[in-house]
Amino acid sequence: MTHSRTVELEGHIIDSGTMQRCFGAVMDLGGSFDVERFDVGKHETEESYCRLTVSADDPETLRDILHELHQNGAVLEDPSEVDLVAAPADRVVPPDFYSTTNHPTEVLYDGEWIAVERIEMDCALVVDPDPAADAGEGNRADASRGEDGSPRAYTKTLNAVEEGDLVATDQSGIRVNPPERPRSGGGAFGFMQGGVSAERPSESTIREVAEELRAVKDEGGNVMVVAGPAVIHSGAGDALADLVAAGYVDALSAGNGFATHDLERSIYGTSLGMNVETLEHPRKGHKHHIWTISEIIRAGGIEAAVEDGVVTEGVMYECVRNDVDTVLAGSIRDDGPLPDTITDAVEAQDAIREQAHEADIVIMLATLLHSVAVGNCLPSTTKTVCVDINPATVTQLLDRGSAQAIGMVTDIGTFVPTLAEFVLGDDA
Repeated sequence: MTHSRTVELEGHIIDSGTMQRCFGAVMDLGGSFDVERFDVGKHETEESYCRLTVSADDPETLRDILHELHQNGAVLEDPSEVDLVAAPADRVVPPDFYSTTNHPTEVLYDGEWIAVERIEMDCALVVDPDPAADAGEGNRADASRGEDGSPRAYTKTLNAVEEGDLVATDQSGIRVNPPERPRSGGGAFGFMQGGVSAERPSESTIREVAEELRAVKDEGGNVMVVAGPAVIHSGAGDALADLVAAGYVDALSAGNGFATHDLERSIYGTSLGMNVETLEHPRKGHKHHIWTISEIIRAGGIEAAVEDGVVTEGVMYECVRNDVDTVLAGSIRDDGPLPDTITDAVEAQDAIREQAHEADIVIMLATLLHSVAVGNCLPSTTKTVCVDINPATVTQLLDRGSAQAIGMVTDIGTFVPTLAEFVLGDDA
């Protein structure tokens, strides 16, 4: 017995490779398809449309095929409304709950398609039929809710799910909208570039990143920087501090190590015991980082240390002076840590998540773990720049799923000063 369903694809499905991916998924999973209608968009703004019937020998195979098609934006013909099941307890989701992608998503509820707010991958999808009735209960989606009583849909991490939350199951009544290739190109941030090469003309690429940063700020957008300790070790800290001081960084996500070495440089002139200008290792320099942590604790935190004149320069200094939203997420290996470091992993995730959802562009500088953490929280529509000396690191970061990403394999000590020069210089 053959089982079949009809699905629809709409948009720039040829340019973006959507049709090819869908056809390939059907055949790879052992199914077959019959194209019933195919309308080709014939000019720049006209979209294409395809309706096809997908068949398989057993219902489980068909279910797997429909799942893959759904991930690529296909919608069942005459879709049913979203299937909602109440969470039986806090942090417990129903069986077969829908796990979100990082693509823009909509749910069909009460006869209308509703956009899912704060989209990110690997979350539960919750629908609130009457948000005005329970606003203020502490749910992290409350801040984005209106007061008109209209239904809202939003994501929740599993540990944030509360008993009674209406959680979407399966994929009925859910529509995913993967970003499409823009007809106008896209410059350095071209659609799904994804390639990683150390042989690209890096200076011209950095110039395009600089132009994008200025454009984002001119439009009132948000720039987020994810930075690793190598930024300080390589001598690029001064350039990053200049960008912060000039207002080109709205949020900084880093770890205890980055902040410690930046503060150490201000207090002792070293980074992990090394003078980054002379490359000399002063006597007792290996103790500077732990002495720095002690001084910051004594002052009562980074902001207090800046106010008291203990810290007089550097990235953290400029972040305090310019009111930059800063999250320092701790790890099991941290010395100290600094009193500003968030040592609770879930609390740190939530803080990073708040930053990520405000960002219009994210610059990831020589830190794999923190960049992956941020990447997991980003919608696929957020522009991303990944820079590291290790090609494998850049590849892994680009694979987080952004549709508009630049990957550069280069020395961070060269990238950041060059970027600052192009953003702030007279010839920018």
